[in-house]
Amino acid sequence: MINTTTTPNAPRDPGYRLDPTGPSASAVSWGAIIAGAAAAAALSLILLILGVGLGLSSVSPFAYEGISAASFGISTIIWLTVTQLLSSGLGGYLAGRLRTKWMDTHTDEIYFRDTAHGFLSWAIASLATATLLASVIGSIVGGGIQASASVAGGMANSATMAANTLGSSNPLAESENSAVAYFVDSLFRKANRTETTPSTDLSMPAVQEERITSRDIEEVTRIFMNLSRTEPLPQEDIQYVGQLVAQRTGLTQQEAEKRVTEVYARAQAKLNEIETAAKDTADEAREASAYGALWVFLALLIGAFVASLAATLGGRQRDA
Repeated sequence: MINTTTTPNAPRDPGYRLDPTGPSASAVSWGAIIAGAAAAAALSLILLILGVGLGLSSVSPFAYEGISAASFGISTIIWLTVTQLLSSGLGGYLAGRLRTKWMDTHTDEIYFRDTAHGFLSWAIASLATATLLASVIGSIVGGGIQASASVAGGMANSATMAANTLGSSNPLAESENSAVAYFVDSLFRKANRTETTPSTDLSMPAVQEERITSRDIEEVTRIFMNLSRTEPLPQEDIQYVGQLVAQRTGLTQQEAEKRVTEVYARAQAKLNEIETAAKDTADEAREASAYGALWVFLALLIGAFVASLAATLGGRQRDA
């Protein structure tokens, strides 16, 4: 016989729900968590693809067309936050609405379990989405590091540009791609002299201008690239390069040395300008990557909160 006697004056906590049919169910409903996570991951993937499509349609390869980089970044942050709100809210609500109904459990414990179900649903969905989009997330986080490394690589490449030119089959054509090669070429430009009548004085021998060879270009390029960008060209190098310039352009030795000094100063200024621009670009990329990582963190944090809150709402409707 079943004993149905109860204590007449026994206090009863109104926060408890009694189960007259048997013991309470498990505290974790993994089926509901996985279902909510799957729905959240799918919706997140769909919204991210939609955001990529809308973003690409607003960007134009032509100058002064399409949205600016700042507007594109702000719209990306907003869309990422909206994606987290919608997908996390859906996943958390389903996890709370589909979970097992807990009987003989205090309302505070039910609230905690619903919150945990929503958080677990968000966590699984985030891990699944991150696995699918690992390359994209890696490029966002590692953008600053790659940009900083590119500066060092660019400085090293500029220092070895002359060596790469020497190993090419057509050194003159490869030199045209280098800023230094442009200034080296300007050294050997013919002097613009206006002569009224040809000289007939046999006592003054005519200046025989030698032909510019690729070896001259390579040698002067090595001299320019081997020196500091802040110190002036040594006097012995000025004299030697000046001799080459004088022999191949018709300038006097003094004029050739003056040209060497001026061209080298312009080359130094150009290289310093390129280096400064590269550093500024690297700093901007590093800052953009840092801000992007912070906004991704904030969006994910918002998603976790929304998923937990939506799970409690779904759980209440499930027990109503």
